[in-house]
This record gives sequence, C-alpha cells and structure tokens, in this order.
Amino acid sequence: MQLSATEYRLLVEQAPIMIWRCDTEKKCDYFNQVWLDFTGRRMAAELGDGWAEGVHPDDRAHCFDTFSGSFDRRQPFEMQYRLRRHDGRYRWVFDRGTPFADDHGVFQGYIGSCVDVTERRDAQETLRHAAEAEIRMLRGILPICGHCKRIRNDQGGWEDVESYVHRRSEAEFSHTICPNCLDRFYPDSAFEPLGG
Repeated sequence: MQLSATEYRLLVEQAPIMIWRCDTEKKCDYFNQVWLDFTGRRMAAELGDGWAEGVHPDDRAHCFDTFSGSFDRRQPFEMQYRLRRHDGRYRWVFDRGTPFADDHGVFQGYIGSCVDVTERRDAQETLRHAAEAEIRMLRGILPICGHCKRIRNDQGGWEDVESYVHRRSEAEFSHTICPNCLDRFYPDSAFEPLGG
C-alpha cells in the first residue's frame, strides 16, 4: 500500500522522535513539530545553523565536525550531544543522520532523527560509578597479619578476612578444610575436603 503525501507528512510530524533535514549546502531546512516542541523554538529560528544555538557550547565543535566530515564523505553518522530543551535544561540526544537522494539518485542533503537519551546515559553513568567504587574498595595492598590472617581496615582496626570482604562485596563464604590442613591436623578424619 502506497502512502499519500498527507499520510507521509502526518507520519513525519507525529512520529515520537525529533526529525530534521538539511540541504546540499549543509543548512537545515526542516524540523518536525516534535523537535520544535522539544526546543520551544519556532521553525524560523532553527533554520540554517540556528538550531546549533541550542547545542551545549562544549559539544558544538564536536557536533559540527562529525556532521561536516560525514556530509563531505556522504556517509551516515551517529553522535550524542546536549541539546537545550524548552525549559532551559540540557538533555542528551542521540542523533543519527543519513544522506538522501531524489528519484534520479541525485544527492539532496541529509535527513536525521534525534532521541532523548538522558535517562539511559544517567543510568549507565550510575552503574559505571558503582563498578569503579567497588573496584576501588578491593584494589591495592591489604595489610594482613602473617599469624592470625586478620586484615587492617580503613579505621586502623583488625578484622577477620570474611567480615572485611563481606562488607566490600557480595561474596559469601563457605568453610571447608584444604587437603594439606586435613592431612596435617586431622589425619584420621573421614572429612572430605572441598576439591579433594
């Protein structure tokens, strides 16, 4: 079933993603309503390079370099940058652009879409920080008593290995006797050591 021009327009305007288009001169000439609602700006303000006013200043150069380099090579691109929302807050967006051509194969510019990925980035960042914190807790040299095998903790006290590790990880302990200790200390035992 072929869609009419009206149906295409409705799909583009009401799709739950931000859609943009640029011409052969690298100037944006269209933004869908979802984009305009997100930025809170009018079409006239976004046209040409006006949309870049909403890109976070720290991301602007990377954004232009990625777009321009891909455009010159006529290659699709993907990038993330912060875009100012209508409430003044910057949100991370994932932007994917691809070249398009007319019915005769003549290059007409780029068309792209953006999705707000702020929550996903925040969740990934939280997980990364948690993993780094866990690694930091168990990294480095641990002062351990050569006789009783207790570990000196961050407060300078001494504690059992099990409690020290248990507070810093999700590790659980099961106690057994290694084959060497079984032979040395319990030679008459019928106890079967772990891995023995």
